[in-house]
Amino acid sequence: MDKLKLSAYEIIEVRKIADIESMGYILRHKKSGARVCVISNEDDNKVFSIGFRTPPEDETGVPHIIEHTTLCGSDKFPVKDPFIELAKGSLNTFLNAMTYPEKTLYPVASYNERDFKNLMEVYLDAVFHPNITKYKEIFMQEGWHYELESEDAPLTINGVVYNEMKGAYSSPDEVLETAIMEALFPDNTYSKNSGGNPEKIPELTYENYLAFYHKYYHPCNSYIYLYGDMDIEERLTWLDEEYLSHYDANEVEVHSQIQLQKPFDAVVSERRTYPITEDEPEEKHTYLSYNKVVGTVLDRELYQAFSVLDYVLVSAPGAPVRQALIDAGIGEDVYGSFEDGMLQPMFSIVAKNADESDQTRFVQIIEETLQKLVKEGLNQDSLLAGINSAEFRFREADYGQFPKGLLYGLQCMESWLFDDTKPFIHLECLDTLQFLREQIKTGYFEDLIQKYLLDNAHGAVVVVAPEKGLNRAKEQALAEKLAAYKAGLSDEEVQALIAQTRHLREYQEEPSKEEDLLKIPMLGREDMKKEAMPFSNKEENMGEIPVVRHEAPANGIDYITLMFECNDIAEEEVPYLGLLRAVLGYVNTRSYSYADLANAINIYTGGITSGVSMYPDLKNHDAMAVKFEIRMKVLESNLEHAMKLAEEILNSSDLHDTKRLAELIAQVKSRLQVNLSSSGHTVAAMRALSYESVYAFYNDATIGIAYNQMIRRLDEQMKENPQAVAEKLQQLIEKVFVRKRMLVSFTGEEVSYEKASPIMHKYLEKLPEGTPAQAAIHPVLSKKNEGFTDASQIQYVARSGNFISHGYAYHGTLKILKMILSYEYLWMNIRVKGGAYGCMSSFLRTGDSYFVSYRDPNLAKTNAVYEKIPEYVASFDPDERDMTKYIIGTFGALDTPLNPEAKGSRSMAAYLEHLTYEEIQKERDEILTATPADIRSLSDLIASILSDQCLCVVGNEHAIREESGMFTSIQGLCE
Repeated sequence: MDKLKLSAYEIIEVRKIADIESMGYILRHKKSGARVCVISNEDDNKVFSIGFRTPPEDETGVPHIIEHTTLCGSDKFPVKDPFIELAKGSLNTFLNAMTYPEKTLYPVASYNERDFKNLMEVYLDAVFHPNITKYKEIFMQEGWHYELESEDAPLTINGVVYNEMKGAYSSPDEVLETAIMEALFPDNTYSKNSGGNPEKIPELTYENYLAFYHKYYHPCNSYIYLYGDMDIEERLTWLDEEYLSHYDANEVEVHSQIQLQKPFDAVVSERRTYPITEDEPEEKHTYLSYNKVVGTVLDRELYQAFSVLDYVLVSAPGAPVRQALIDAGIGEDVYGSFEDGMLQPMFSIVAKNADESDQTRFVQIIEETLQKLVKEGLNQDSLLAGINSAEFRFREADYGQFPKGLLYGLQCMESWLFDDTKPFIHLECLDTLQFLREQIKTGYFEDLIQKYLLDNAHGAVVVVAPEKGLNRAKEQALAEKLAAYKAGLSDEEVQALIAQTRHLREYQEEPSKEEDLLKIPMLGREDMKKEAMPFSNKEENMGEIPVVRHEAPANGIDYITLMFECNDIAEEEVPYLGLLRAVLGYVNTRSYSYADLANAINIYTGGITSGVSMYPDLKNHDAMAVKFEIRMKVLESNLEHAMKLAEEILNSSDLHDTKRLAELIAQVKSRLQVNLSSSGHTVAAMRALSYESVYAFYNDATIGIAYNQMIRRLDEQMKENPQAVAEKLQQLIEKVFVRKRMLVSFTGEEVSYEKASPIMHKYLEKLPEGTPAQAAIHPVLSKKNEGFTDASQIQYVARSGNFISHGYAYHGTLKILKMILSYEYLWMNIRVKGGAYGCMSSFLRTGDSYFVSYRDPNLAKTNAVYEKIPEYVASFDPDERDMTKYIIGTFGALDTPLNPEAKGSRSMAAYLEHLTYEEIQKERDEILTATPADIRSLSDLIASILSDQCLCVVGNEHAIREESGMFTSIQGLCE
């Protein structure tokens, strides 16, 4: 590209990035000063991102609110919500925006070239020419506003970001992270929460919000990233002509550089509190944290080395610092983190569910353990495991549903933001990892501990303690403050607020003009892939063990899942499957301590994990396959090691070490507590479904509320009768991990399977023969309609039901309806007008269906919105363009790119569920040819779902109790 005609740009550097098989280019747009980074390769999942350095000066959340609002219309695309129009009518593989502590990013991705260009144009116009300067209503809707329905009504505050951050600040983890940043970086931007503190957000004025936008959203403060297989010259020329050439770097002076925090003379201490409910105990609910600032993100060796040290010191099972704290009785869960996505990275050690009185001992044990490790040396296998694990993850480049080009771009920003010449330093990491391997025996890592942890005064010990009634007190104080504010208003000012509330609602309800909607670029039905992605299931046998093989190019990696049938596990024992998943691989075996086992897994494999999966039989709605799964991914050359380890885990895990078992149960309890609150929407939806669905019952019993309830009971039982718990798990192992219950799933090339088959057979033959699974046990289900209270300030409101039980059949148009509801009806009524952060719906082939809200300030109002869905569907009447848009958006969700492992999992699920290719092709055809009448015909089906009257709400204690008539029971989420 350095030879191409790019006269508008200065080409600063061209380099081969061998580690990711790409060419890298660093450019600067001459006129505007925009920074440009290009990673060119053959990946057709193309990525574009534009970002800005946006250091907040306070905690009003202005960068976050701007991130939300720039995507609410622009000069070229003046519709109210082009983001949603794109989501409905694009084949994107990623479409979002993100606010970080010091930057704001707007990334998009797509396989389709025309779609990719459309996304680029809409996003660029959004950031450079947004409607926010024309319509204050955008700021009010997404940021914050006063609401007053009538003269007699209470004055309240609403807004999407406001409610999102009320949810975030209900989490002790968010409180802890914020407190750590304030303690470590008191003099620079990192001490200010860019997302916004809900107590401070209402202090943001519209004028200051616009001033922040004008200050930072100029090309000279921008970072533009392009990735993948595209005509780079054409894209950069278009970018220059359409946008960048209209700006001059000299017309503004942007001071956005992040200043280094001056090192401390001594470690500081800080204390904060977080809310708990009246029913939760304050004892053993404190977070203790030990935090140190570690160099800068531009030191590539340090960047990688401390990620390895995080594993070696704290995160690995049996890691010495973690184990020392657990053995001392400090915290039920101890974890570490290395936050490297900032100018001055920070290393943290956290003891959760601890006593505040142990603060001094907490620090003492950490530092004594570190001193001992420096003196005696680190475990070299642990260091090698940490390095090898990092290399496997990098080479595999498996980021789940996210395009790898997106993650590469985020990694570029970690260094590029602070040095214009260094976007690629963390993508060129294989030499760095090799350097670290060579340092294992030199004392290099021990020296890092001494320098950056023991001798480093730039640190903070931060304590976050529970406080009962904190949320209620805040709610009361806010209500009193708002009441006093209202009381101080004149009659004219009160009427003005009522009029403003009414006007905002009218603005929200007024649809965008037809001529404006037509300006949003979109594809046509002819651009959709007509054929569904095929399944790849080939039945094989290894002796008596059945195998289903999924052929896929896998770059020399074998993806193997050992599946054991569990249909006949008694109803009351199902949660023990969840616990077994949590302990396998984390206890001693015949040849390994659990710490050595973790190291061996990370030295020789890309991971060996356990899971419990459910596969409903689509040909027999009363049947389902329940599988306990051992999943592994491993380079072909290391398969012998991997299978030996898997056999060790299955055949000789020692569950009678009750001390270790108690540690793991306490850890599970601790982490569930956070997960249940932070993922309240999925928790509530699954719990509501479990009233009627066997599939959801198993999910709830192994990862949800029922599982949490059992874990809390077992945590107490471990103090009285630990052997009983160990014996129950041992009985499960002996019953389940036998050859007669086994099925193997293998993903990789055929030649890889031929090499792998004898190795797998050699070790799997060592498992007991056992007996096949008996007749499936059907759990007894009942409708409960529960409210689960926690200390959050918002709700997650779920309604569910099953349309097949009412005689309706699954149809492909339900996928379109999901798109319509999520981005039209639910979006408009629950998010835009209601102020919730999100809303979702789902319709499965089994008939299981739900509607759920996310970080929602409402409860009864949201339930009322659900009740009117059938009415909305019955009157659905879009024009052809809008109907096509919904279809395209549905195809975008349908054709999410899959890595080799995901392709294998998809095919295996179809095999076990008896889902045929003909059925998914039929579904695809139904989507492609759908008409508005097909959608309207679903109205009665939706009504049947709602007629089941299954409701579950997770959230604010006061809000749930105020609506107690909606529930048959109310209890604490973590009682």
